Amino acid sequence: MVNKNRMELFSCTASREFAAKVVDELNKIKYPDEPELHLGASVVTKFSDGEFQPAFTESVRGATVFILQSTFPPTENLMELLLTIDAAKRASADKVIAVMPYFGWARQDRKDKPRVSIGAKLVANLLKAAGADRVMTCDLHADQIQGFFDFPVDHLYGSKVFLPYIKQLNLENLSIAAPDMGGAKRANVYAKELACPVIICHKSREKANEVASITAIGEVEGRNIVIVDDMIDTAGTLKKAADVLMEKGAASVRACATHAVLSGKAYENIASSALKEVFVTDTIPLTTDPTKDTSKIKVVSMTGTFANIIHRVYNYEQISSEFVH
Repeated sequence: MVNKNRMELFSCTASREFAAKVVDELNKIKYPDEPELHLGASVVTKFSDGEFQPAFTESVRGATVFILQSTFPPTENLMELLLTIDAAKRASADKVIAVMPYFGWARQDRKDKPRVSIGAKLVANLLKAAGADRVMTCDLHADQIQGFFDFPVDHLYGSKVFLPYIKQLNLENLSIAAPDMGGAKRANVYAKELACPVIICHKSREKANEVASITAIGEVEGRNIVIVDDMIDTAGTLKKAADVLMEKGAASVRACATHAVLSGKAYENIASSALKEVFVTDTIPLTTDPTKDTSKIKVVSMTGTFANIIHRVYNYEQISSEFVH
């Protein structure tokens, strides 16, 4: 069955480069009878008090509208996405699909102490209130966040691009490591696909973003280790884990993490760590600050994966085969 409504793709401010690459990938896989795609025209009017207003400068009436935006800090990135969804609905779009390569606030998925918010659920509610009909995202901090939504969620996995990349490294004595107990399931999936052992790093924290100690569980000596995670924030855990693994006799330590949040002293922590390489995706753009050392960081693109899912969803094709973790 072919969708009769035309496809329109737009990007908010923070993800324009990612969106442009997705459009390029879509044009490579579109059906011959489908028109050439382009990134839709939109503007954001800013007021002197900091308020802003997104607007489409072309018609979206009756269209299936895909709006691409990662909601990493600052908070304006989320607000811009919500306002753009609202604008599409009010402009009579038939369907509005929020494509969020990085879903911010995902770490706030439960009440881990008294009197705190559950930010991930609030964001899900805001997306629904704004008028989204569907969400596409990648490597949520916790898979169960999908249950916060009352409409379809397409949850992509970074393993789709990381596993082929790790395989082509041809590392002998390969082991996959989880940086903490919460990442054990993800590490086990990678290890099963790569037919190699798993190492679990058990960490204790004194406070948020500050690791007190890390203990490695598993055979480390002589192994080429790849740490897998969903995101790198301050890189404090990653640095300490890599250093501990090398102290225990690892041959080398690499890391792959889907979302390069890289806040605080993250770049400095990676540069000064025992890590040989760090692989991240382009769901969040790397800094353009020339004073930051990015020599160890390699970017693996998710744009082809997102383009494929967008194409299948638009044309009502099955997508289950794309969601093997």
